[in-house]
Amino acid sequence: MNIKKILNAKLHSAMICAGIPRQFPPLISLVKSAGFGDFQANGIIAAAKMLKMDPKELANQVVLEFECTIEVETIDVSGPGFINIYLSNQWLSKRLEWMLSDKKLGITMVSYPKTVVIDYSAPNLAKEMHVGHLRSTIIGDAQARLLEFLEYNVIRQNHIGDWGTQFGMLIAELDETLKNKQVSKIALKDLELFYQQSKKHFDQDDAFAANARSYVVKLQSGDLQIKHLWQQFIEQSLLHIDDIYKKLNVSLSRKDVMGESAYNHDLPLLVKELEEKGLALKDKGAIVAFLDEFPDKNNKPSVMIIQKQDGGYLYSTTDLAAIRYRANQLKANSILYFIDARQSLHLKQVFCLARKAGFIHENLTLNHCAFGTMMGSDGKPFKTRSGGVIKLAELLNEAILKAEKSINSKSLNLSPDERKNTAIKVGIGAIKYSDLSKKRTNDYAFNWDEMLSLHGNTAPYLQYAYARIKSLLRKSEKSINTVEGRIKIINEEERILAIKLINFDEVLNTACKEAMPHLICNYLYELSKAYMSFYEHCPILKEEVKVITQISRLMLCNLVARTLKTGLNILGIEVMDKM
Repeated sequence: MNIKKILNAKLHSAMICAGIPRQFPPLISLVKSAGFGDFQANGIIAAAKMLKMDPKELANQVVLEFECTIEVETIDVSGPGFINIYLSNQWLSKRLEWMLSDKKLGITMVSYPKTVVIDYSAPNLAKEMHVGHLRSTIIGDAQARLLEFLEYNVIRQNHIGDWGTQFGMLIAELDETLKNKQVSKIALKDLELFYQQSKKHFDQDDAFAANARSYVVKLQSGDLQIKHLWQQFIEQSLLHIDDIYKKLNVSLSRKDVMGESAYNHDLPLLVKELEEKGLALKDKGAIVAFLDEFPDKNNKPSVMIIQKQDGGYLYSTTDLAAIRYRANQLKANSILYFIDARQSLHLKQVFCLARKAGFIHENLTLNHCAFGTMMGSDGKPFKTRSGGVIKLAELLNEAILKAEKSINSKSLNLSPDERKNTAIKVGIGAIKYSDLSKKRTNDYAFNWDEMLSLHGNTAPYLQYAYARIKSLLRKSEKSINTVEGRIKIINEEERILAIKLINFDEVLNTACKEAMPHLICNYLYELSKAYMSFYEHCPILKEEVKVITQISRLMLCNLVARTLKTGLNILGIEVMDKM
């Protein structure tokens, strides 16, 4: 149990003993200003208002009922009725030593390992991934890594667009232009060109469009030759996506791919079931669901098309099929969708209809973890200078080149291979951290100089902080794992660092609950700043420092390094021992 929960339980008990009704919580938070304890509770004020008592007098009664234990040195009252809690140095030392001895730094794991399905990334095949796929991919991956770290059962689902009209167009274009050439020899850039050509052809040539639709029908009916061509296109696209995921250091793999095609067999059954339950009906030749839960401005129910006039299916149909597969086959307790905010209404409709149809059990939670847009310096969605969509591969390569240029401009003691590997980790880490450090629901402006800076809340700053600590530990000949080694908190800077370290548990669990990775980023940055203050004010390797103090401070350094590495690893960002 983390310290905040421990304090909450103890103080709540004291509040009840002081006559405060049970429904009033202590409202404990970490103190940011010196002189007001380590934690502060301000829940007394609301209780005093209800009881028509002086809040300061009531707070003093709570203090009298509070029993100081090994965790708490003392408590007092300040202001209009705030209770300040001071942790004992002895307990802090023991807690830090325990964190060092634990492979997961003493973080509270989930008590019941629920199954969480995470839907993220979801690129369309036959086209290159672009910057529009970045946020879903890295935010979803950070949440998946965090849940796994906390020992949830995580199932990744990459709901790729691998079905429908675009593949009919591609196969028709191939039939007209390549004749008998092998699709497997086609590079992805050719697939991209084929897509552009076929789309133009489809829009301008009615005969070609009809032919393309016929290929879609053949594909959906299981035509072996057409399916073989389709599979070749899929393979080429997946090779490109695999390369992007590897370069981005995200944990998605082929086994996580669950494309729209995987649900094709279930779509007619699903539509029939919706009709039989009276949840969908024919309207102008299409099968439609009318949802009173989401009325328009004229108070008419929103329309959700389940099947088109020509018999084709839509995203709504495959999304419904995916939900019931995840609920019934994957046995999900919760499903998280990392999809941009513009799809909010669509997902609300899908979630609503899935529940009304009984496709999922009532205890299954469905959460749309929406995110904002990556913007350019002009305040508009990030694009090329010509207004085109930026390819993700090009963005990542540019990040590595810029990092490499920065590294080569400094006289670092790195071999050529180390410089190359460092440039990859710094460049990719900078791209990811710049995104993850912003609140998920906000738009943010892309800025190369800011994200690659060694100063401020950036990945390079944290990577450099980690490397500096590792360098310090290498210089020391003292063993920080000796039996006689103990952490002793003497200086204020040591205490501030200790408080920050023990709060890692609370940060991870809050970030997990809210699916907000920026909370981890902010914590790691604050931890690094606290460490720098500690390093400046608390000598470690100087001759005049006693050995017992050196060992204590080296143990603190080691714990900071492990915490930084753990936090960055959860975010999917690599660290280096040398930088």
